[in-house]
Amino acid sequence: MPVPRLHAPEPQPVTFVELFFDLVFVFAVTQITVSTAADLSAPNLLRSLLLFWLIWWAWTQFTWTLNPADTTHRIVRAITLVATGAAFVMAASVPRAFASDALWFAGPYLVVRLLGLGLQVGIDLQHRAGTIAGVERWAAGSSLGLIAVLAGSLADPPLRNWLWLLAIGLDLVAAAFAGRGQVWDLSPAHVSERHGLFVIIALGESLIVAGSAVAGDTRTANLVAAGAAALVVAALLWWAYFDWFKAALEHGLAATTPEGLGPAVRDAYSLAHFPLVFGIIGFAAAVEEIVLHPDDPAPRSVLVALGGGVLLFTWSTAFAHWRLRGEVLGRRIVVTALIAAVVVGFPAWAPFWPLLAVAAGLLVLIVIEGNPAAAVTSHTDPVT
Repeated sequence: MPVPRLHAPEPQPVTFVELFFDLVFVFAVTQITVSTAADLSAPNLLRSLLLFWLIWWAWTQFTWTLNPADTTHRIVRAITLVATGAAFVMAASVPRAFASDALWFAGPYLVVRLLGLGLQVGIDLQHRAGTIAGVERWAAGSSLGLIAVLAGSLADPPLRNWLWLLAIGLDLVAAAFAGRGQVWDLSPAHVSERHGLFVIIALGESLIVAGSAVAGDTRTANLVAAGAAALVVAALLWWAYFDWFKAALEHGLAATTPEGLGPAVRDAYSLAHFPLVFGIIGFAAAVEEIVLHPDDPAPRSVLVALGGGVLLFTWSTAFAHWRLRGEVLGRRIVVTALIAAVVVGFPAWAPFWPLLAVAAGLLVLIVIEGNPAAAVTSHTDPVT
């Protein structure tokens, strides 16, 4: 009996099983946002950054796995749904990641990673008729990082932090060596769509976190102003990503040489979108604190989370654009740096004023950038 083909016969759009998988990971993002907002001190921010990297790496690895997969195939769907269930337990256990029962987080995390790696290797071996390629080297190298994650969950902090940091380093080394000289089986349009959906869901979740915090509160002028300003900022961040940037990035990726496709996806999407989404987490954590205390001046830590979150978001887009198109978005870099400086140095006024400052700065950026159609149609030379 012939083995059923797990590889898609042709590039396919994002399917519902992938979106279902993504929603569970955005729940993990929400969990990190809540824990970050509860303590905006530097040590807790670093813990959140470390934890989010592990979660992000599990998601982005599975994104690579499902890119060439036939997600209408029942085996692929079944494996993805099992991974979704494990990811749900992992997301629900985010508050336990640095507690004594960290295995509730690490165990499901390892299940998600191993399912993704196994399916990825199976698809690749089947498609390449058993030849050894970068995917197999990537899976072998990743096993070292997974061992470090398991060891970290069994150790007590701060040793756990260092072991998980080691796991991150091992994954990065594995990704760097696996991509050398290999032609990766990836669809640029599918990569762009998956990451765009994650960004838009994360932006929506940032508003849900803020809305949930004040759902039962008495409506006051300051609360309404803060909520309206937060909504405007979220909409402008959406505009900064989806107006022309997403199409320009996808066009640049499509123009990449086959040998350069894997490293380009790794750098512009898997790596650059990590600080981008963490910027959304910072923005959401700041907004939650602002709407919880709409009549009190925002503490400096909240202003740093707000300004730093917007800066991470926009500078990450600038890096991804430079990586794929070779163009520096100078106005985006300068304007958002000024926004962050103004917000962090804001006087002790009502907290909706920093949000209005961010909104005004983003609006200025969008106006001066315009709608550069040339960014989507020019520079078609392959990127390596």
